[in-house]
Amino acid sequence: MEKDQIIEWLLKGDVSIQYQVYRDLLGTDRKDLQDRILDEGWGKQFLSKRKPNGHWGDRFYQPKWISTHYTLLDLRNLNPNQNNKLVKESIELVSNTLKAEDGGIQLGPSTSVHSDVCVNGMFINYASYFKTPENELHSIVDSLLTEIMPDGGFNCRTTRSGASHSSLHSTISVLEGLFEFQKAGFSYRKDDISKAIKSAEEFVLIHRLFLSDRTGSIIHKDFLKLSYPGRWKYDILRALDYFQNAKRKWDDRMNESTSALLKKRNKDNTWNVQAAHPGQVHFVMERAGKPSRWNTLRAMRALKHFAIE
Repeated sequence: MEKDQIIEWLLKGDVSIQYQVYRDLLGTDRKDLQDRILDEGWGKQFLSKRKPNGHWGDRFYQPKWISTHYTLLDLRNLNPNQNNKLVKESIELVSNTLKAEDGGIQLGPSTSVHSDVCVNGMFINYASYFKTPENELHSIVDSLLTEIMPDGGFNCRTTRSGASHSSLHSTISVLEGLFEFQKAGFSYRKDDISKAIKSAEEFVLIHRLFLSDRTGSIIHKDFLKLSYPGRWKYDILRALDYFQNAKRKWDDRMNESTSALLKKRNKDNTWNVQAAHPGQVHFVMERAGKPSRWNTLRAMRALKHFAIE
């Protein structure tokens, strides 16, 4: 398909896809489409699963992909209007009732002391996006900033089994969260956050997005699988999408990842969902092994940002 045909195909997708295509590929911020995202399609389906107590699934983090946490992350990634009352109430519920002793979000009754770095990063991402009052997020920011590792990144295992090296999984979640916090206009610990973002981005770039900084070998083959939703898991497209969203300049250490991304492009210039992370879901947005509007949109906007054909 030619570019115009791909755009036409994308615009036949969910209204959330339509909105992001207009915004990111066509340069038009269609607020009328954004206002419809939670009233129809995927957004409406997610909201329909919300329980009267304000949670999804059984509680905040159980069962994994249909829990309150991952549903809120899915909703944020649809890029809807940020003032939805039900979503904001659910985030407030978590913020007000599930703080661990370290200031982050506890995953359940047995985790009252230590929170999880990945979850804190994801929480501050969607909480900032949906305009949670800044002061409610201060303790989570504090918790995250105490977890910066000597190599500049983050690893959720520091509070569990221990870790001496950062994780790309954890680091991308924290990057997305801290960036969204600042994008929301919040000023708390601005310099500390900026420094943490810079060091975490450098950690990703030192690894050329998926390669060992010591041997140059692929860290994990799954980093080259383009999944959506990404959940807590890292891959090269998620990283490239972060860098374009943050409006970062091209860095030659992105060469290998963009080459790998281009090799995954189908002959019709679309990209597939290569794998789905196993687990119960509210509904299937896109089938694995089939051309994906999510991945095609995300790949196209990353390549557009870096002026790569």
